[in-house]
Amino acid sequence: MDKTIRPFRGKRLISRTCAVLRLLTLCLLPLLTACSDDHPAYQPEYATTPPATATVFSFAPHPLMNPQKLAEIYGAMVDALNRSLAPDRITLKLEVSQSYAAFNEKIRRRQVRFALPNPYQTVLSQDYGYRIFGKMDNDEAFRGLIFMRKNSPIATVTGLKGARVSFPAPTALAATMLPELFFKENGLDPRTELTQVFVGTHDSVLLNVSLGVTEAGCTSPRAWALFQRENPEQARLIEPRWQTDALPNNGLVALESIPEHVRHKVAQAFLHLHESPEGQRILTMAGINRFVPANSGTYAPVRGFITRYTGSVRQLKGLDE
Repeated sequence: MDKTIRPFRGKRLISRTCAVLRLLTLCLLPLLTACSDDHPAYQPEYATTPPATATVFSFAPHPLMNPQKLAEIYGAMVDALNRSLAPDRITLKLEVSQSYAAFNEKIRRRQVRFALPNPYQTVLSQDYGYRIFGKMDNDEAFRGLIFMRKNSPIATVTGLKGARVSFPAPTALAATMLPELFFKENGLDPRTELTQVFVGTHDSVLLNVSLGVTEAGCTSPRAWALFQRENPEQARLIEPRWQTDALPNNGLVALESIPEHVRHKVAQAFLHLHESPEGQRILTMAGINRFVPANSGTYAPVRGFITRYTGSVRQLKGLDE
């Protein structure tokens, strides 16, 4: 039960005001960034200056967290990868997308050389000329979690009928598509019996639930772990009520036009990142154990999921829907 809020004075009032402003900023961030899909690529600061003759290749992770946090964590990752690639005169340049739609458009238009898409995007990227060469480890962590406030009286999936439920984006596999199929297979049609609210980021999903803006919200275990670390007070107000089945984790893809020796060197940099203390620290920040090899066959379970999803929830037209 929520405690009665009493007046704050002096420094405690200032502290609480700052906390509220921070929450509002996080909630509004997706709305502000959605104003334009033209977001300048993040420019990581290299520990050593890349050789003048180095070939630069763009690398775009899908927006599994808000743009600022994505730039901070994956900027550090790119710096570490570039130090490993420096002897081969290969440089990666991080490109941050403000939304799933913006990221999907980059894949559809082949605007980035290397990418880290979610499993659904990984499978479809092959239709746009990309080749799968790796993935995040720990497939058990790639599933949907459905959150509610701890004091919510709703105890069953069907009890959510008519409720407002927050999701990051329509093509977020773990946080939207898996929960949608879970709802449908447990007696609740997400398209007609829920008010779906797409809020842009996983952080915003959880903040909306903690603040009572939505009755429930869907995200992933990785996003939940990061949220608990970054927003402990809000995390204590909510809990996961249900979880979906798991699928193969986020993939690493490269344009087929990239020379084989370059793709191999970049793949090795990702696959060995966990072997250094610095690389392990960066992976931990990102909620990743390590990267492992993968290919098209690795994602056969995702294709099976897509068949079930399109037959039960909605038809999918591709990355540009």
